[in-house]
Amino acid sequence: MRVAVYGGSFDPPHVGHAMVAAWARWAGLCDEVWLVPVGDHPFGKASSDFEVRVGLAEALARDVGSFVRVSRVEGERPGPHYTIDTLRRLAAAHPGATFRLLMGADLWPSRSAWRSWDAIEAEFCPIVVGRGDVASPQGWPAFPDVSSSAMRLWRGQGRSLDGWLTRSVADAWLPEGAP
Repeated sequence: MRVAVYGGSFDPPHVGHAMVAAWARWAGLCDEVWLVPVGDHPFGKASSDFEVRVGLAEALARDVGSFVRVSRVEGERPGPHYTIDTLRRLAAAHPGATFRLLMGADLWPSRSAWRSWDAIEAEFCPIVVGRGDVASPQGWPAFPDVSSSAMRLWRGQGRSLDGWLTRSVADAWLPEGAP
């Protein structure tokens, strides 16, 4: 089995995440996509409660399809959590699977700050998709430049999130009766 590991805050997950996960499968790059909500972010980024974000990721997975799963691997131990450690833990726990990192090109410039980037590249052959105006270094498609931060901001402003969240994520994350 070929697995694309798609990490992120998923605070909340949005249609950009859904599109990337579906594309990776449809393009034949993997058999499954595993969403991995970050536990303690290595760069100190604040996030909502881990279990809330896992629930939202599970809602997204239901909407996208049975080939999308959610891993709680980063909630199983204290952090900070580094991508290389998470990938190696998953590989050790699932020896019959081949794992690849799935990430947005917006993160590509910061890869030198990641722990053991060379090992990630050598062991987990990243799939780097474009995001908005940030092109993929591999020439993969670009997806809408939407972010979880924008979703939180827009929700706080009372702005409609129609079309930006999958139905199950919207039902779980938005106040009842919100657009």
